Formats: sequence, structure tokens, C-alpha cells
Amino acid sequence: MKNKKIFEILIGSNNKGKVREIRDLLPANIKIYTTQHFKLSSPKETGSTFLQNSLIKARYFSKKSGKICIADDSGLEIDILNKAPGIYSARWAGKKNNFDLAIKKVFRKLDVTDINWRKKKIKARFVCAITIYGPGFKTKQTYGKIEGKISNKKKGKNGFGYDPIFIPNGKKFTFGQMKSKIKFKIDHRSKAFKNIKKFF
Repeated sequence: MKNKKIFEILIGSNNKGKVREIRDLLPANIKIYTTQHFKLSSPKETGSTFLQNSLIKARYFSKKSGKICIADDSGLEIDILNKAPGIYSARWAGKKNNFDLAIKKVFRKLDVTDINWRKKKIKARFVCAITIYGPGFKTKQTYGKIEGKISNKKKGKNGFGYDPIFIPNGKKFTFGQMKSKIKFKIDHRSKAFKNIKKFF
């Protein structure tokens, strides 16, 4: 089955920051629905990888709404923390999605692992897996990542999540300090999206 162009889609997320970023990646002529239109809560993410969790979300929201759905699962991997928080990135923020708490947890775990970590380059990456799933559409999955390091303190108020502590390789500023237009050109979500934009 060859996929036709998509003209309307549901963004499968209850994270307002993520919805905004996915909406900005989609073409202006696409009719966009959000989970709020259907009053949908999020499914349990029981997968062991980003790709599995993005599929769980896309399938769940699509079946509940009857729409083709785009869903992503993304997170931060820090090498010296054995790639934590990884697929648990959102869960570190708790039920209220408090990423101040999540960032404090990152710093606490780094302090325990290496008390001198702030003087070193702490390798990390942002990872994004995207799934498109829905009626009459052959499921597509894609993956993007951007390498970088952890900032020794929180910097910037732009973006969301862990953006204020991630400095991409070759840059001096965190994602939290960057203008969204600059971030969108290089981040993990835009890299993943490049592989599926032909369907829109």
C-alpha cells in the first residue's frame, strides 16, 4: 500500500511544548487536531525504546479519535548516567510535568556519579522517535538525534523540558537560550521529521 498525502492529522501528545513544536514542523495547509479536541488522556508508555513508545501513543490516539495520528517519544540520554533519564525523561518531571524538579534530579545524580562533573564535558544527546499511524495509512517510523553536552547550570527560558541544560555540539548556548527558529533547524525532532515530511 502506497501512502497518500496527509491533509489532516492529530498530534498525539498532552505536552503543550511538544504539541507546539510538532505543529510548527507541519505544513500550514494541514488541518491539525490535538488531544484536547477529543478530551483524550495519555496511554501508559510500556515500551522499552523511544520507537516502541511513540508507536504506543500514535496507535492509542488514532484508535480513540479515528484520525491519522503523529506521535513522538523523545528524551535526554546522558552517557555517564548509563543513558538516563532516557525513555523516562518525562517521568522524571512527575505527574505535574515539573522539569525544574527533573533538572534538579539530573544534577543530583551527576553529583553522586562524579562530584567534579561540572568541570568536565558530560556527553549527552536528545533523541526523538516519531510514528505516524492511522486508518488507510501504512505506519511509518523515524528517528533523529543531536549530540551535545550538559551545561553546568540551568541557562535560558526558551523551549521546554531539559532544553536549559543541553548545549548542542558546536554551539555555546543551551537550547533554552536559543531562539526557537534556530533550535528547530538543528534539533532531534526536526531531524526525525525530515524523513517523513514527504507525506504532507
